[in-house]
Amino acid sequence: METPTIYLPPRLELKIDLTDEQFWQLCQENDDLRFERSATGELIIMSPTGGNTGKRNVKITTQLDIWNSQNNLGEVFDSNTGFTLPSGSQRTPDASWVSREKWDALTLEEQDRFVPLCPDFVVELMSPSDTLEKTKAKMREYIENGAKLGWLINRKKLQLEIY
Repeated sequence: METPTIYLPPRLELKIDLTDEQFWQLCQENDDLRFERSATGELIIMSPTGGNTGKRNVKITTQLDIWNSQNNLGEVFDSNTGFTLPSGSQRTPDASWVSREKWDALTLEEQDRFVPLCPDFVVELMSPSDTLEKTKAKMREYIENGAKLGWLINRKKLQLEIY
């Protein structure tokens, strides 16, 4: 049986009423796609990144992991890790870090699914398909939900915004 193919624009936002469990199952059954969900229920379908963005993102995550390995203060996560923020949105920062205290307070089941907290530190590396307005809004959402530090890297303009 041939797997059906769905063609989507690079970033698509749909309003779909899904429970957290249904959203989890949607993500598991479509693991070749990357999903986020806003606090108001918009389903955001994002395309994979291009080579230059992926190359830069792995360098950011590697540097964050080296710092964490030297200090052993928490856990580092890549761009595939989903977090359920206190607002109810599910987000996947390009790189993130959670303090040891917050991570260890989670059950094993919570650690195995979308992590039910906001990371302490988040990095968003803008892809060519990202808009500055939406990425800034995402950064504000992280801060409003408990992130202590955030970096928005806009490589087109060679700018770093610190939140």
